[in-house]
Parts: sequence; C-alpha cells; structure tokens
Amino acid sequence: MAKPSVLLIMEGTYPFNGGGVSTWAHILCNRVSNVDFKLYSINASFETEYKYKLSDNINEVIQVPLWTPDEPYDYISYGEEYYKTVAKKEWTNDEVVAQKFIPIFKSLLEFIYSDDRDIEDLDIIFHQLWFYFEDYDYKETIRNEQVWLTYRDTLAKFIIGERNPDASLIDITIGLRWIYRFLIPLAIVNIPKVDVSHLTLSGFPVIPALIANYKYGTPIILTEHGVFIRERLLAINNSEYPYFLKSLLIRFSEAITRLVYHKAEVIISVNKFNQKWEKWYGADPSKFRIIYNGIDPEVFKPGPKPAHLKDIPTVVALARIFELKDILTMIRSCAVVKRSIPEVQYLVYGDNDAVPEYTKECLELIAELGLQNNFKLMGPRNNPQEVFLEGDISILTSISEGFPYTIIESMGCGIPVVSTDVGGVKEALDDSCGFTCKPKDAEEIGNNVLKLLLDDDLRKSMGRNAREKVLNNFTLSKFIGEYEAIYDDIVKIPRAKKKLTKIEDFS
Repeated sequence: MAKPSVLLIMEGTYPFNGGGVSTWAHILCNRVSNVDFKLYSINASFETEYKYKLSDNINEVIQVPLWTPDEPYDYISYGEEYYKTVAKKEWTNDEVVAQKFIPIFKSLLEFIYSDDRDIEDLDIIFHQLWFYFEDYDYKETIRNEQVWLTYRDTLAKFIIGERNPDASLIDITIGLRWIYRFLIPLAIVNIPKVDVSHLTLSGFPVIPALIANYKYGTPIILTEHGVFIRERLLAINNSEYPYFLKSLLIRFSEAITRLVYHKAEVIISVNKFNQKWEKWYGADPSKFRIIYNGIDPEVFKPGPKPAHLKDIPTVVALARIFELKDILTMIRSCAVVKRSIPEVQYLVYGDNDAVPEYTKECLELIAELGLQNNFKLMGPRNNPQEVFLEGDISILTSISEGFPYTIIESMGCGIPVVSTDVGGVKEALDDSCGFTCKPKDAEEIGNNVLKLLLDDDLRKSMGRNAREKVLNNFTLSKFIGEYEAIYDDIVKIPRAKKKLTKIEDFS
C-alpha cells in the first residue's frame, strides 16, 4: 500500500540553500517513515544544484523561481500540455480580462487596503484567481493595460490622505511588479495530488497549498519557525522604501498571514513565543501545537577540542552572513572581549555569499575595529558537530529566530551558549547552561562571553547541564515521533473539495 504523500512547501531554503529551516526539512524528510514527500521550492533565481543529498522518500522536486528575468515556465516544464499553454495565451484577450479577471483583481486590491474585511473573503478571492488561471495565461493577463488602469484607479481611492499621497509613478509601478511576482505560483496550476500540504512559513508560499486545497480538498498544515510577519515587519521598517511601498508590503503580507492561519488545520510552532504573534493575527488557539526541534545526541556529543585551538580562547558560531543574524553586533562583542583577552578567536561558519553587501559591511567593520586576527569568516561547513567542538563556547546574535538548531546542537556537544533573547531561545537555553542577552547589545553579549571564557568551572558546569537538557527535551526521536503522529491524524480526516463561491458572476 502506498504511503500518504506530503507537499512540503518552502521559500529560499531546502533543498537548494542551507540554514536552520533547511536543516529541519532535511531531518524531516530523511527520518519520517510514514509518508513520502514532494518538495515545492520557491526561490529568487533558478537553482541548478541541490545543496543536500535527497532521501529516497522524496519523489519529486518542483522549483518556482520568482525573480528571474523570464517566467518560471521558460526555465522549467510543469507538466502542462503544450497545446493548452498555447491555447491559454490565445484565449486571454481584452474582453476576457475585462469581464473575468478585473473584478477579482479589484476585489484583491480592495481587500488589501480595507481594515474590516472578513478573511473568508480573501479565501474566496484566491479561489477565483485559481479558477481563472486554470484557463487563462498569467503573463498575458497581468500585462494587460486594463490591469494597470484598475490598479492605478483603485489605489487612488485608498492612498489619498496618507502621509505621502503623492506616491511617484515609479513607486506605483514597482508595487504592481511586486504583486506580479508574489502571485507567480498562480501560473503553476498543475499541482500534484497529495494528502497533505505542509507550509514552512505563513507567507506567500501558501498559494500552491491553496491550489491543492481548492482542486483536491487537500488539507494544509503549517510549521512556523521564525514568525513570517514579524520578520517581514522588521525588514520593511528597516528598509529605505518610500511610505507607499512599505504600506503595500505590510498590508499584503498581513492579509496573507491571516489567510494562512485561517486555512491551516494545524499550526505547529517550534516555540511558545510564536503563538503570541499567531493570536494577534487571528489564529485559532485550538489549532496550536508545539514541536521543538530535535537532534541526534549520538552525533552531537562532547568531544576533545582540536589540538591547534587547545590553548586559544575560542568562540564559534554557525550562521549565514545576513542581516537577521546581526553579525555586526557579534563583531562588536569580539572587540569587547579582546580588551581583556587579546588572543580571543571568533570563528564564524556559514554562507558568506547570502547577501554580499552585508558581508562587505562586516569585513569593513572587522578592519575598522582592528579585529582581522580575532574575527574570522570561515565559510560554510557540512559538519556542525565538529565545528562546535572547536569552541569553548558558541554564540548567536540574531534579532529574530524560531527555535535555532545551533543552540541545541551546541548544547548537545556540551558547549555552553551566549545568545540573544529572541524567539524560543529561552525555551532551550536557561541560566544553567548559558546566557541570554538583549539583541544588539554588544557590551552585554561580550561581557557574558568573557564570564564563560575566564571561568573554567562555570563553563564546564554549564556544558554538562546543556547536554543533560538536550537529552531530556530535544532529541531527534521525540521530534520525528510527534510529526509522524500529526501526519497520521491529518490524513484520516475525510475531505471534500470546496465549492467555488463567487463575489461577482464572471462566467
């Protein structure tokens, strides 16, 4: 008998890129035994190589590049017959767009800019969008002049009176381009029939899950790592976008987040912290589950420090070099430590190419503070269990996290941690096995690093406690067992396809 199938939907992570969510996905796909997986990977560009060796129970990988110069289907075949692709383009004319698409598109814009709409209305809008793009071409539709005019005129009703009512033409044009890119998965309507759609964030990747839900009645579950809407708000508010674009991004992102929480039958969090945000955005607490990330304590276990570092006070980190990891604060904390321990070494392992501009900023700060011999970007490594053993302690300076693997991996190796107090960090890292600090506070972080490096007894005691806490709470067997139970439960519930409810008759 064939096992149930799960469409695991990700953005910018597994199987093409590394990071905590990729680690989680790789463990899930390799260890869960009661389902098979299909991967739906949304990426910025077209990726050609997997970063991970895929397990035998992954039987399909669907890739959708959002920001390439050409359309996704110019790079990849999605299984739609050629005659139907051609026919869609021929059928998509001015009359069709005016009668069948414009009412739906206008409803979407009005929903984004209205503050009192029921989330069920957005579900209906997306149901109609899927129904439309089953028959008509995505690119030919969105590039139609009537779409631009509707977008312009609808927005004009809402942005008057805001702080910058005079949004420039380029701002408004960029806004429509963003909408075009975010909705591209609507062009990929040939979604495989599966038993469960499993989202890994509460954002725009919900679209393929919605299509499967409308087409086959496929249930949706969500695992929330870092809270999508929280991280989106942090990024937008720190950006230099003009007010019009910030407002559009925030409103659209908030609407999508609410829709994900509405549609998901189970909302799994990797920590308790996430649930506060989920409640704020309308999630039903009866859907909530917590499944902590888990590791194999036979892989992440104490061992000797490498000989070449034995007498050197060493701090290690596993982190992609980008803004959310706040490597700049980590660098500044090194300067604090160096004042008392001139020979200290910070070794940071992770992707240096994730955001080249940010890496350049980090290197400039290292040079400015004279830390070239103390703070080193080591590039990516595939053996984290060995990396942690290089350090006397490990460090994490993120401004946002879910339940970071690096914390429990370090703890499993008996290496105490100094971390910022973000996401679910405190649910793993209590004061018996490390220190938590305020984000962006380089002095506090550096002083706590000093405490551990200068006190052998405290460091060893915290390392033993850290290992014990992992053994009692964060093992791989516990993590896998809980996901297998969720999958078993969700596939047993009878399903029925939802009937299409129309806002307007566009037949």
